[in-house]
Amino acid sequence: MLNKEVKSHKGYSIKRKQRHLAIIFLIPWVIGFLVFSFYPIISTVFYSFTEYNLFEAPKFIGISNYSVLIKNHEFYQSIYNTIYYIIFGVGLQLIFALITALLLNMHVKGRTLYRAIYFLPSLMPPVAAALLWVWLLNPKYGLINAVLKVLSLPQPLWLADAAWTKPAVILMSLWGVGNTMVIYLAGLGDIPITYYEAVEIDGGGAWAKFKNVTWPMLTPITLFQLISGFIAGFNIFTQTYIISASSQNSSLGGLKNSLLFYAVNIYQEAFTYLKFGYASALSVVMLIIVLTITLIILKTSKKWVYYGGENQ
Repeated sequence: MLNKEVKSHKGYSIKRKQRHLAIIFLIPWVIGFLVFSFYPIISTVFYSFTEYNLFEAPKFIGISNYSVLIKNHEFYQSIYNTIYYIIFGVGLQLIFALITALLLNMHVKGRTLYRAIYFLPSLMPPVAAALLWVWLLNPKYGLINAVLKVLSLPQPLWLADAAWTKPAVILMSLWGVGNTMVIYLAGLGDIPITYYEAVEIDGGGAWAKFKNVTWPMLTPITLFQLISGFIAGFNIFTQTYIISASSQNSSLGGLKNSLLFYAVNIYQEAFTYLKFGYASALSVVMLIIVLTITLIILKTSKKWVYYGGENQ
């Protein structure tokens, strides 16, 4: 009986030490979250109800910033540009990454080398990649139009034409799908080969394997990539900033505000016009939009995402 009490006491002591150790390891993260995430969010909500230019004390003005926001044409332009990029840009990124992963998952000689080559562009710093593409898409001297000319195809003005600026940014984004591709490759590697063998026994070909095995098994990964891409779409900034700087536009929104994405609009209102209160209101609205659409995606995912043996 005494031995049982001693063991019980030792077990409790060990659990208590483990709990204390866990708390010690969690403290830095909690401090970081409170200082760098929670506090900025609360501050942004507060400043959204004020008139604040960084040099004077914030002046409370109620919901005036939100009233101005609803009537502002640039707000709706930034929403349109961002949604355009998310639908076509993020959509093409997922499709391109999936196709590339399927090709790189084939058993061919030098597969490891090919994987490394396709992944390398994603390691390039965003600013360097944007500068490279500004040169590639130059209407007169760029390599892209030079190739199109050799093929006797139309040569768009790309960054010099408002109608082609967003497609140009989407083309830039396809350059760095290496991270998405690697995640899809990991998902493909986790699919049991027995599933494909079952399809072969039933007389199914490559399309049947993809439709009945590959795609259902990759839907959880696709859901993660979709939400991540959607959030990243609302934060696209670097490409627009570099394009505007290289073309010496007076506005960060580019030609006819064709590149006025949501994050660009926030930056411009805050650091160009010094309307930090209005920029905070834009940020709060963005948070609400992102949370709402993310919840909608998660809710509707039950109809198309396959989880471990049952369609939820």
